[in-house]
Amino acid sequence: MNEAWTILLVALDSAVRLSVPLIFACLAGLYSERAGVVDIGLEGKMLVGAFAAGAAAAVIPNAWFGLAAAILASVGFALIHGFASISQRGNQIVSGVALNVLASGLTAVLGNAWFGQGGRTPQLPSSARFNELTLPFAEAASAVPVIGTFYAEIVSGHSMPVYLAFALVPVTAFALFRTRWGLRLRAVGENPAAVDTAGISVVRLRYQAVIVAGILCGMGGAYLAIAQSAGFINDMTAGKGFIALAALIFAKWRPWGALGACLLFGLLDAIALRIQGTSFPGIGQVPVQAIQALPYILTVVLLAGFIGKATPPKASGTPYVKDRS
Repeated sequence: MNEAWTILLVALDSAVRLSVPLIFACLAGLYSERAGVVDIGLEGKMLVGAFAAGAAAAVIPNAWFGLAAAILASVGFALIHGFASISQRGNQIVSGVALNVLASGLTAVLGNAWFGQGGRTPQLPSSARFNELTLPFAEAASAVPVIGTFYAEIVSGHSMPVYLAFALVPVTAFALFRTRWGLRLRAVGENPAAVDTAGISVVRLRYQAVIVAGILCGMGGAYLAIAQSAGFINDMTAGKGFIALAALIFAKWRPWGALGACLLFGLLDAIALRIQGTSFPGIGQVPVQAIQALPYILTVVLLAGFIGKATPPKASGTPYVKDRS
């Protein structure tokens, strides 16, 4: 029982850590798509945020400076997406894909030009990273079976961005469903003409949502580069922005459902890491590539068979054109 409990704790601890960038990106997509702006560019914004965090922290070894740089870079990309899809009424899918391609190429080129390490940033010292925090009474609680060890091993011992990601879920739920701003934002995603008729700027609200999405993606990228890792490496987001989009659809565009979906996908990723190199009866050792593909395969299976019909906001992906008749 003790051995099984230890294995479960390790898997859950890994799942929490792996789900954090998904939570940031999923909440970012939630704000954007609730306002009617489809955001395929979550991946690119997280990637450019991760690069900015790693590069800034390498120059000035301070984690908060890295986080600020990540947010600024991600918001910059978000504004490009906003200009293309809101101001110019361009195709939102094309704009998001373009941002992903731009981020992948730009981070590799700049990383190689600035640091000469094949696109990587230098290894960061401890002072340039968000280190693990021990919560009050965690050491004493570790002696208490089940509840105490759960608190000490799963709740305590994470870096600041982990707690921030989980705290932002109830904040998002309150902001979107309990405030006037949230009501207007959701209305813009459902019926922008009605919002415009009420004298509220559709463009302003959509830009606000896109900027919030940029901030959250920047946080997710910073977590990857200066909390989970000790620097930036090429394409370190590894499809997490697309998994976050899948989690958003799985959650039917709701914050608490988004948290559950991200934790589920984080657990799948943790299980995939744990069973690498394991031999199975009648099969033998499964190739590493097949294990790495497991979370993505299960994502497709879950989306195809378990969520039923997922209906996005009615005006999602549709540029708003003011009726001047």
